[in-house]
Amino acid sequence: MKIVPDTSVVIDGRITSLIKTGEYKGATIIIPEAVVAELEAQANQGREIGFSGLTELQELFRMSEEDIISLQYSGGRPSLDQVKLSSGGEIDALIRNVAIEHEARFVTSDLVQAEVAKAKGLDVTYLKPQIGDFSPLSIDQFFDEETIAVTLKERAPPMAKKGKLRDIRLVMLREAPMSEYELRAMAQELLERAKRDPDGFIELEKRGITVVQIGSLRISIARRPFSDGMEITVVRPLVDLALDDYDMAPEIKKRILGNRRGVLIAGPPGAGKTTLAQSLATFLADHDFIVKTMEAPRDLQVPDHITQYTALEGSMTNTAEALLLVRPDYVVFDEIRKNEDFSVYADMRLAGMGMVGVVHAMEVHDCLRRFCDRVDYSVLPQIVNTIIYVVQGRITKIYDLELTIKAPEGMPGETHIRPVIVVREHPRWEPEIEIFRYEGETLVMPIVRRNVEAPMAAPAAPPVVPAVAAPAPAAAEAGENVSWKVAEKEVQREIGRYTSGPVEVRIISDNKAVVYIEDKDVPAAIGKGGKNVSAIVNKLGIGIDIRPRSELEAKKPAEEEMQLAGGIRIRIDKKQLTIVSTENKGKIVDVFAGKEYLFTATVNEEGDILLAKNSTIAQEMLKRYNEGETIRLRPV
Repeated sequence: MKIVPDTSVVIDGRITSLIKTGEYKGATIIIPEAVVAELEAQANQGREIGFSGLTELQELFRMSEEDIISLQYSGGRPSLDQVKLSSGGEIDALIRNVAIEHEARFVTSDLVQAEVAKAKGLDVTYLKPQIGDFSPLSIDQFFDEETIAVTLKERAPPMAKKGKLRDIRLVMLREAPMSEYELRAMAQELLERAKRDPDGFIELEKRGITVVQIGSLRISIARRPFSDGMEITVVRPLVDLALDDYDMAPEIKKRILGNRRGVLIAGPPGAGKTTLAQSLATFLADHDFIVKTMEAPRDLQVPDHITQYTALEGSMTNTAEALLLVRPDYVVFDEIRKNEDFSVYADMRLAGMGMVGVVHAMEVHDCLRRFCDRVDYSVLPQIVNTIIYVVQGRITKIYDLELTIKAPEGMPGETHIRPVIVVREHPRWEPEIEIFRYEGETLVMPIVRRNVEAPMAAPAAPPVVPAVAAPAPAAAEAGENVSWKVAEKEVQREIGRYTSGPVEVRIISDNKAVVYIEDKDVPAAIGKGGKNVSAIVNKLGIGIDIRPRSELEAKKPAEEEMQLAGGIRIRIDKKQLTIVSTENKGKIVDVFAGKEYLFTATVNEEGDILLAKNSTIAQEMLKRYNEGETIRLRPV
């Protein structure tokens, strides 16, 4: 029997599987040179399927040496013109011609190739995608019921993340490092499964990286030159929750079943946003809505009646155009990241389609900032009605957006009324963020509210310390001006991008700020020709005077002392912060700010706890003290 396999069955490994089962034992396997050329080209491009196919050819050669089969190569290599026309079937024609020339049975798992071969009168065996139970994958040995993700890297021990969202730990699975041979064998097995399994997809394949989805497993296979060594990362969802399992489920149901159908799920990476999106999709589908998803890669675990779409021809814009013709009631857009993604979400929502989007954001105002950079802020409430903020698998807050005409909060009194988007937290209905245009820029401004209650143990005269903003006498009004407080934080954040040490900001007028930073950080903050500081000034609309901290230190007294409640004193000199508590000599104590634990320390025989003044612990304690919290010690 003569057999001519095409590229598809060489890649998915089924030709060797059929030989091992005895079906093609003793056959003459004829490999077209066009198949070798195609696999070689794919391997040279760093594509994993190319390496998988070459490994399969090596296995066929080994079988021929053991006289299990006879192996031949036939035909010519494709020309450059034929390679350029490969998408039109030129290389497929070369492979079929080898089968015609040798009057051999043609084996393929490509449906189009099979139909053309039948039309040519060839003896064709079409291997359909495998349906039914599969044997376990070798990578399954690294998973148990608690495993969320596994990382396998050559020359390194295998590692796994285990636990739940609120208690994740990194575990070494074995001491022996992974070898490249092990990883190559696993990669080939995973690719073969992805080609055969109806629930398997090759989502992304570029030079050095292949991303595969097999059922609930999302697998990334990296190799040189993209990575410094062979690596396989496997991630799987561990939690499958229904919408009713969340605390604020009734409020969310009322919104998505009503007319507030522009929903964003925001939160940091790994917070459980995708799990909540799955729950919303399933809930909507169960309530007679036609639901589709847009994902790249497709990793939402949803019922079969919810169709999952990916980027059409590499573009979500094309996917959106197709969905507008399909006309679903709701679309779940997982992982909105690129400029194109934000535009697509906005266009589909303005077209009247219900949308649930997933956005990575550490804070809600970060999420809003990203939208305002890409769409006109005045239509934002029509695009996004509700923002659900998720942290550690829990819905912590729900926000509503509304457009109104008013003077923005905290801005100077002469600021005119204008369109303002108010972001309110449900159910308190307190405004937390305002979005408006000011001097040509869109501002996303958190509303800072002063605490009108007197602090329990406020110091009579808080000292000025690094990283704790204390207004200079010329800026005494800053504590009474909300806009100054906001500007102070904005300047501190922008300057902090160029510095490694503490940043102290003193607002001295509506359009002027003095910033003290470490002497070594001054050149980086200013930038070549003043480029960095000019960019910050243009962005924030406030003048900035950057000064070295040595100037500030020179103005400070050599030593400062503060008297706290309970007989505790704090002394600060140039390098050291000392907590004095003579009644706790020789004891181990816990240090608290208000009701919150800060750290544990040992009081020496002189009754002192010694800390480096610039340490994180010391700075945090002084910050809490300056905010009016009571510092106290409790013996362990």
